[in-house]
Amino acid sequence: MARKRCELSGLEAALVVLFVLMTTVCVVLISLMVVWKTDTDSDPDPTHPPSPQPQQDPYLIGVGRADCTGPPAEIPMMGYANPQQTAAGIHTRLYSRAFIIDDGKRRVVFVTADVGMISQRLRLEVLQALQRKYGDLYQQENVVLSGTHTHCGLGGYFQYTLFMVTSKGYIKESAKTLVNGIVKSVDIAHRNMRPGRIYRNRGDLDDSSLNRSPHSYLNNPEGERQKYKTNTDKKVVVLKFTDLDGDGIGMISWFAVHAVSMNYTNQMVSSDNMGYASYLLEQDKNPGELPGQGSFVAGFSSSNLGDVSPNTKGPHCANTGLPCDYLNSSCPVGGTVMCQAYGPGRDMFESTRIIGHNLYRKAKELYAGATEEVTGPLHAAHQWVDMTDVTVQINATHTAKTCKPALGHSFAAGTIDGGGGLNFTQGAVEGDPFWDGIRDAILGKPSNDTQKCHDPKPILFSTGEMNWPLPWHPKVVDVQIITIGSVAIVAVPGEMTTMSGRRLREAVKQELESEGTIRDTEVVIAGLSNVYTHYITTYEEYQVQRYEGASTIYGPHTLSAYLQKFRGLAKAIAQGRESELPPGPPPPFFTEFLFSLIPAAAIDKKPDNSSFGDVLQEVLPIYRQGDVVSVTFVAGNPRHSGDIRDKTFVTVEMFDNTTQTWDVVHTDASWETRFHWLKGSDRQSNATVEWHIPRSAPDGSYRIRHFGHYKQWKGLQPIITAYEGASGVFRVTANFYSG
Repeated sequence: MARKRCELSGLEAALVVLFVLMTTVCVVLISLMVVWKTDTDSDPDPTHPPSPQPQQDPYLIGVGRADCTGPPAEIPMMGYANPQQTAAGIHTRLYSRAFIIDDGKRRVVFVTADVGMISQRLRLEVLQALQRKYGDLYQQENVVLSGTHTHCGLGGYFQYTLFMVTSKGYIKESAKTLVNGIVKSVDIAHRNMRPGRIYRNRGDLDDSSLNRSPHSYLNNPEGERQKYKTNTDKKVVVLKFTDLDGDGIGMISWFAVHAVSMNYTNQMVSSDNMGYASYLLEQDKNPGELPGQGSFVAGFSSSNLGDVSPNTKGPHCANTGLPCDYLNSSCPVGGTVMCQAYGPGRDMFESTRIIGHNLYRKAKELYAGATEEVTGPLHAAHQWVDMTDVTVQINATHTAKTCKPALGHSFAAGTIDGGGGLNFTQGAVEGDPFWDGIRDAILGKPSNDTQKCHDPKPILFSTGEMNWPLPWHPKVVDVQIITIGSVAIVAVPGEMTTMSGRRLREAVKQELESEGTIRDTEVVIAGLSNVYTHYITTYEEYQVQRYEGASTIYGPHTLSAYLQKFRGLAKAIAQGRESELPPGPPPPFFTEFLFSLIPAAAIDKKPDNSSFGDVLQEVLPIYRQGDVVSVTFVAGNPRHSGDIRDKTFVTVEMFDNTTQTWDVVHTDASWETRFHWLKGSDRQSNATVEWHIPRSAPDGSYRIRHFGHYKQWKGLQPIITAYEGASGVFRVTANFYSG
């Protein structure tokens, strides 16, 4: 027993020693780790920097682009409100570009579409279509629709009387194309969602914008103006989207400039300068693809462009070449019609190319240099607001109210980018007895309350008091903000002037950062979004009553009302209470009394002894790079081609000697082609196709083809038949004398 106890004592002692040794080793190792960690944190070795911290979970990102070009014939264009400006061909096709971001809890959608503006009707129809497809995934809270503001897209997609009058009604073939194109772009983005990252960058773009109402801008407080170097915003903001490998999948750029490089004499559907910038960047990023194809999507979006023109040579009298009157933008002979802004090119095509290329070049530079990653949760805040009845706090003791919609006399004067055709001038603060008398006899006199509310605006159309056959202007509008990490996109339902936009960005930034949850906020204004309400000037600019002030339809306190409402949205986001925001009164969706003044397209006729698609004027046998090829065909009305999305009226084809086949090198979506439709007498029409041969075009054999449809009676039924035609083969060469 004694021996056994002794053996046990020895074993116990050994175990104790072993335990002590192990404990000592563990303590030493832990101490070494603590010391190493402390040294690393307090005094990092610059030659051996610590490993980077893991990035946050990536967003899910989807991008999509879809054709939204409507029938390019006989339908009024939307922007200049010129009844003579009806579509008659294609300069460039129109596209909707959609961007979807998801952080795992929330999802937001931003769409920029080649369209004059988003109408309330268009937004409601798009949301209805998305609801049918996706349930509650995409709703008014998290979907922003913004227009690039091209003035050469088709009209006919409005439900309020004023806009139906200027675009000859609600035109289903135009509206349906826009709805389907926007929804398809969202569909594509939805299907393509994958993990990715977002980066932001910003920079200035000079020589591409000019304030077209500097007199109004100068009425803003001097102290406020001194905070800024220029009277237009020069900043370009870019969001860069990549996959997890760093490969680019898309980009959005915001810049404040009107898309009116193509003027009111143009009758070809065109995406203007913003669309050309998208075209160039997408061609860069999708090498070898035809326009509108390829996975990379480049969206160029409008911003606070209300008083900003791309016509940088400024306003001159077209009949004398002298500068226009500074205050009212008119000429001694010819009035406002003769006062036109030009530039920077020799004609509207070159001006569009120059401004578009400037936008593209700056966005490409910022995209390449974007390294500041956007991280953080997503938010979406939305309300409907009755803009005719908003009380705003002016100061500690006084309040004011917004007004029923009304347009002033200077609205009819137009701008230096497209003057009105009557004897109205900008800057009118008194009515005209002649026009007021006509207005009173036909439309009725504005009420005293409305006149007082809009003072000093002399009211030309009291649209808020005009309701036949439907209201002339919207009463309920959307206010909306979506945030992607520290980037806030403010969806503005109209055209904000430069200073209005600056005040709004500052107000939203202040509220978003007030709780400390969001820092270093980049606030961008997405103009022409969700519903169109004309212009939004500052109170001071409104007093001058140039075109922009006369078109601020809810009165002098319109901007104050928007600042108040957007502040409320931003505050709710900062506090995480956006779901508690009251939705507000929903807008109407009219199903009756929509009218159309566009008759059905007539049957087509052709010259005797000819067929549709026959060549009337043939190409030459040989051209050099830089020349213009032109060929004219017997044509049908393009409206008979129905839904022309993802199709083409034109191809330019090059013969491949290796495969003995014709390869398409351009379509009617290409900048280098122009498709002119000419409606002649006796229901006969022609189509002239131009190809402006690029300097980079390879030597070789080419042909031009035209595709279309014609309608003729077969018995008692109208029958639509497809046709096509082809030019003769011609050669492009650098030297006429070669070979």
